[in-house]
Amino acid sequence: MNFPEILEKRRAVNYFDPERDVEQQLLKKIVEQAAKAPSSYNLQPWKLKVVRDKERKQALRALAFDQPKVTEAPVILILLADREGWKLEKSTVENVFNDFVESGKMQAEQKEWFAGVTQGLYGRDEMAAQAFANKNTGLFAMSLMYAATANGLESHPMDGFDHEAVRKEFNIPDNYWIPMLIAIGYLKPGTQVPPKGWRESFEDMIIE
Repeated sequence: MNFPEILEKRRAVNYFDPERDVEQQLLKKIVEQAAKAPSSYNLQPWKLKVVRDKERKQALRALAFDQPKVTEAPVILILLADREGWKLEKSTVENVFNDFVESGKMQAEQKEWFAGVTQGLYGRDEMAAQAFANKNTGLFAMSLMYAATANGLESHPMDGFDHEAVRKEFNIPDNYWIPMLIAIGYLKPGTQVPPKGWRESFEDMIIE
């Protein structure tokens, strides 16, 4: 499937086949493909909670406006945007810096400078930290949905849920914001997916 086909086929479907599971190896493949998404300084400030258990999905559905797809889809991903994902003590940031050194992009003695740059750009205040986490996790989320489509699956991003209740129910630390839930699975047999809706044209989107 080429990229124009992925763009056309990717839909936010509402009806998943509850009898057809997504194999763990396929889910792993999709997540690892999505992780190639761009991020600020390659810091990748995102994490996932994978919800497969029926009882846990039922608990999540109760906090997500009782949307049936939460329990019908075999996999629900809770996306987590790390507002502290710029801090040097994070293992991801440490790994990124070490990779920069190994690839020759930076020198080992630049570690303190690198910490200062990331703090200045992304940790200077609460708004900057929130924007950093959200923007980068949004890029990852879109890549997740494209990867799902490319691998024969359907998806649906959801922001209709009680953020704080989900945080409490799933023991999510305070440094994470929850941008969305993503349902992943196979289309329910017999479901008719309508054509894509209206989109703005190039001319509509450009502001002079």
